[in-house]
Amino acid sequence: MRPFILVFLVLTVSLCGCPISFAGNSDDVRALYSQFVAAQNERDLRRVEDLLLDSPTFLWVSDGNSVWGRAATIDRMSTFQKSEIWHVTPDLDRATLVELNETTAFLHLPLELAIGSMTPGPDKIPFLVSVLCLKTSQGWRIAALFTTTAKR
Repeated sequence: MRPFILVFLVLTVSLCGCPISFAGNSDDVRALYSQFVAAQNERDLRRVEDLLLDSPTFLWVSDGNSVWGRAATIDRMSTFQKSEIWHVTPDLDRATLVELNETTAFLHLPLELAIGSMTPGPDKIPFLVSVLCLKTSQGWRIAALFTTTAKR
């Protein structure tokens, strides 16, 4: 129940157009996401896993599916990364950060996923990604990922 309340709060604040600012968190959250993208592009799932919240309530919504837990997320990601080409290109200039408090932030941005084979070439799929980040005793971690294909 707790993850749903947190998601509701994130959506409520993001929809009201009233972002709150807490000094210093913006850079840390953006750095976390940049590390996450780099680890994915290097196909380093161990590093990806370290950046995700180690909790059974970790949630990744992907292709209309809810994937619960860090291990299940890594398992699902590993199937996608079997493709010859896998490369995520986030549009960080269009990223919007909503900080809910000193330990919780929500990052929303578009990205392009190139996935497939060299011949005839990869599919390039536009996505919208929303990332819920929590500050833990180990530093910032991704607590939830919400992905959907973007409408052009």
